[in-house]
Amino acid sequence: MPTASIYAALALVLALPFAAVRADDDRDEIDARRTPPPAVYIDECGGCHAPYPASGLPAASWRTLMSTLDRHFGSDATLAPAETAVVRDWLLANAGRRAANPSAPLRITRTAWFVHEHDEVPASIWRSREIGSAANCGGCHRGADRGAFSERDVRMPRVATPPSSAGAKR
Repeated sequence: MPTASIYAALALVLALPFAAVRADDDRDEIDARRTPPPAVYIDECGGCHAPYPASGLPAASWRTLMSTLDRHFGSDATLAPAETAVVRDWLLANAGRRAANPSAPLRITRTAWFVHEHDEVPASIWRSREIGSAANCGGCHRGADRGAFSERDVRMPRVATPPSSAGAKR
C-alpha cells in the first residue's frame, strides 16, 4: 500500500507541466479590464515612440511626465489642454498597480519590472540596427502598436556574436 508521501510526490510530478504553463501567464498582454488607449494617445504619443502601455509606469510617474511635456526627453511634446486631459486621465486610470517606487521612474525601461522581464536580452540586441534601444518595443514585440506584449509574439533579430576566444590557439 503506497504511503501519503508517494501520493504527494506523484501529484507534484503530474502538476509540474501545468505549473510551467502558468508560470509564464503573459500578464503583460492587453488586460480586458483596462480601457483601450484614446486615439489622441496613439496619434500624438505614438507619433514619436511606441504608445507605451499605461500599466508600465505608476500613476506618480505619469503625473510627472504629463506635467513636463514641454521638456519631454529633450523635445517639446506639448498638447492642447483638452488633449492633455484625455491622455492624462487615461494614463492615470490605467497606470501600473505595482508597489510604488519612491523614485517614480520616468522611463519604463528603468523599472524593476522591465529589467526583470528583459534580463535575458543581450546588450547586442538592444544596440542592433533593427532595435536601436530598449525603448523600441515594436522591434521585438509584434503587437506593441496595439498594446500587446505577449512573449509568444516576440521576434528578436539575429545579431552576429563575435567568435569565442575560449579554446583559441595561440
